[in-house]
Amino acid sequence: MIVRTLEECRNSERRVASETWESVRMLLKDDNMGFSFHITTIFENTETHIHYQNHLESVYCMSGTGEIEVIGGKTYQIEPGTLYILDKHDEHYLRAYKDTPMVMACVFNPPITGAEIHDENGVYPLVD
Repeated sequence: MIVRTLEECRNSERRVASETWESVRMLLKDDNMGFSFHITTIFENTETHIHYQNHLESVYCMSGTGEIEVIGGKTYQIEPGTLYILDKHDEHYLRAYKDTPMVMACVFNPPITGAEIHDENGVYPLVD
């Protein structure tokens, strides 16, 4: 059995941050569960370009408001209780509105190793 708290993960190498987001990676590839689980904060009044070419992701908004704009497609509003699923490696912009950060619970398949950040194309590398 694995038991971890958000706070202990936040105060370890499992916390990875950029200018627009912070991701606390609570479950990673080396935990051998077949997926990874993160609590990610999208900072207020930011936009992040994302294109997970090597991963599928499900994201559940726990707090905050914003939007996801699928490049070449629709824009969807995000608020607490919204789940979005990137089942087609959807290239998108994720925006948090200026009043509050968005806190999201995220699941990745295949799992990430923990140190990944978006490259210049918004992609996480695939690690064998």
